[in-house]
Amino acid sequence: MQITEQTRDGVLVVALDGRLDSNTSGALEAVLPARIQAHERVVLDLAQVPYVSSAGLRVLLIGAKAARAGGRKFALSGLTESVREVFDISGFTSIFTLAADVEDAIVQVA
Repeated sequence: MQITEQTRDGVLVVALDGRLDSNTSGALEAVLPARIQAHERVVLDLAQVPYVSSAGLRVLLIGAKAARAGGRKFALSGLTESVREVFDISGFTSIFTLAADVEDAIVQVA
């Protein structure tokens, strides 16, 4: 999995490319909480993520908790149909701000 970052309209956009599973979730866990603590508004772009395992969900939950604890705004964008299904089944849909794409997510965290 590759992780890239860019700032758009004052929002940090962290984009993932590849599976978010037990083999790759550690890389995201190493950067996501710190990025959320360092920025008021963060969008995690999952458009290129075809699969999220329970290990990946755990890291996303850590990010959501870091955002809430710090009063930060955090949104996820671009969930594929299969990833959205995992969110729906696990109940994570109600935990996160979800957006169709990065542009919509930037508006939601504004």
